[in-house]
Amino acid sequence: MKLEDLIRQASESTENVVAVAAAADLEVLEAVSLAIELEMASFRLYDDEPKLKALINEHYPHLVNHPRIYTQHVKDAQQAALAAVKSVRLNEANVLMKGHIPTAVILKAVLNPDFGLRTGKVLSHVAAFEINGYDRLIFVTDAAMNIAPDLSQKAQIIQNAVKVAHAVGVNNPIVAPLAAVETVNPNMQPTLDAASLVSMNMRGQIKGCIIDGPLALDNAISIEAAQHKGISGEHAGRADILLVPSIEAGNILYKSLVYFAKAKVGAVIEGAKAPIVLTSRADSADSKLNSLALAICSSQK
Repeated sequence: MKLEDLIRQASESTENVVAVAAAADLEVLEAVSLAIELEMASFRLYDDEPKLKALINEHYPHLVNHPRIYTQHVKDAQQAALAAVKSVRLNEANVLMKGHIPTAVILKAVLNPDFGLRTGKVLSHVAAFEINGYDRLIFVTDAAMNIAPDLSQKAQIIQNAVKVAHAVGVNNPIVAPLAAVETVNPNMQPTLDAASLVSMNMRGQIKGCIIDGPLALDNAISIEAAQHKGISGEHAGRADILLVPSIEAGNILYKSLVYFAKAKVGAVIEGAKAPIVLTSRADSADSKLNSLALAICSSQK
């Protein structure tokens, strides 16, 4: 499976609507243009309307008065976030997307107790990587939301990632809780958590997946490395989902894959009422498109 397969899957439905907070940004509008060209979704764009329309007129004239584009004027980033979140809350859109706006601003609107998108679940970041040499997507979670998740939070983070994997056709993903070693060490909390997560999975407390760990990164994704170290079991080296122990580990792994391995990526925030595309302002239009596709596929599950 490749990310282009997700784009194709997302384009199969014509009912998708994406609400974009602070859409007056060339990279955001490039992703919107690509998605419309692929008939992936319609868009509700919230920003300073004169600025937004000026950008569209100058750089994307084919989007002027396009039937898949709705624009609404808001005075600032906070109002853009509120309007986009309310649009999802009112079922006018099924995906929320961050535009040129600080993450804290849009998350504040998402978590608003009166009209936000809370569900009572942990919000977590799920990234799908297309890595050269692998015949499957590798999911990494959580590289952006939870700083040092405890056991309960890790269980919910896994369930969020499993939901995304199911949505793109990975029906029984193998989850590897990552640690520095493959044995349980009382002095290393990630190994203790990994053992507990395996037990919870075996008892049906975490469903829809197979959890095997603790595993170091090499033994999670390389059958040869696992065999060389004498790690038994049919799941070692075959992980679909990599559960990182902390946000630092996730951030480093994520950026290493992007910058060193030149991997392609799409990412989504799960756990809210609707998937959230929370890409960095530095991400390319292609990455934003991949993330849109992943979010749309997840919203349909």
